[in-house]
Amino acid sequence: MLDVRQAEQLVFTAAETIPDLERRIEQQENFISTLLGNNPGPIARGAKLTEQPHPPAVPPGLPSDLLERRPDIRQAEAQLITANAQIGVAKAAYFPQISLTASGGFQSSALTSLFSGPAGMWNFGGSLIQPIFAGGRIRSGVRLSEARQQETLLIYQQTIQQAFRGVSDALVEYRKDREFREQQEQLASSAEDAARLSERRY
Repeated sequence: MLDVRQAEQLVFTAAETIPDLERRIEQQENFISTLLGNNPGPIARGAKLTEQPHPPAVPPGLPSDLLERRPDIRQAEAQLITANAQIGVAKAAYFPQISLTASGGFQSSALTSLFSGPAGMWNFGGSLIQPIFAGGRIRSGVRLSEARQQETLLIYQQTIQQAFRGVSDALVEYRKDREFREQQEQLASSAEDAARLSERRY
């Protein structure tokens, strides 16, 4: 009876974990069903662990250029291009907006009288003071655009670092999952053999 009671303890110890495992399985199935756009419910089971196909092997020598296809890197790159273009837009405010040609393709009067002021200052007639007082605002706008471009560049660099970290994490997980699966298969085979031997011995 001592052997029987010890065996019962092993059985009951294993059995007490089953309801908690079943609860977590059902909750995970409900979560997966919701992600799939279905009502909460069970998920169809596949093959046993030992019968499931292994994930495809990762080929050696994959180039890092593949990371350029990631949507987060493309988004960060597009934002960096936009920030660079904004610097050009801010600097363009330094240039006077006049008509270069008149009718017939000749020089416009605005062009010929543009630098006729003292010391080559821009001369727009009544708007002569506009570039003088707007210069600080334009300069600040250029500096702001350059600062935003630097910020976007740092974000782009961080995105690339996160992409490499994600790849490294995925490769570690791939390797460890294979090792875990091999150990689980050996454990399952050993448990089946132990159950068979115990039955014969009994």
